[in-house]
Amino acid sequence: MKKSGTSATEVLLHALDEAYDRSAWHGTTLKGALRGVNARQASWRPAPGRHNVRELVVHAAYWKHLARNRLTGEADSFPHAGSNWFERGSGSEKSWKEERALLDKEHRALRRVVASLPSAGLTRRLPGTRHRTALREVAGIALHDVYHTGQIQLLKVLQRRGR
Repeated sequence: MKKSGTSATEVLLHALDEAYDRSAWHGTTLKGALRGVNARQASWRPAPGRHNVRELVVHAAYWKHLARNRLTGEADSFPHAGSNWFERGSGSEKSWKEERALLDKEHRALRRVVASLPSAGLTRRLPGTRHRTALREVAGIALHDVYHTGQIQLLKVLQRRGR
């Protein structure tokens, strides 16, 4: 990122990257938190009715997808039926790999849209919303990634401790 003359769009891209897959001052990124996690570990729940890592991953992919649709005005459907939370029980390594690939795909697609946004339009209200702007939407997704990274890291610790 340039030291001077950095656009708001570049700042948003930087935030998305640090939250998802680039070296970040705050520690582990979302993608980094998934490194080395196998399907059995990703399917583990700390208690009945609590989310597992697989559900957090699909949830994060869904919100990246939804944010992209809001930014572009498109309405393409998410590959899983439903919205927000998608129940994922125990699954195969293949399905776990597919879920991580979906998260990567949705992140790259969102990043491409954000890169095309003119800085001047970032504070305009998004169509069909009351208070959302592109700036809030994209910054929110970066924060969302960091939030769920913390949950994943905690789930990994709890699982190692046998809770």
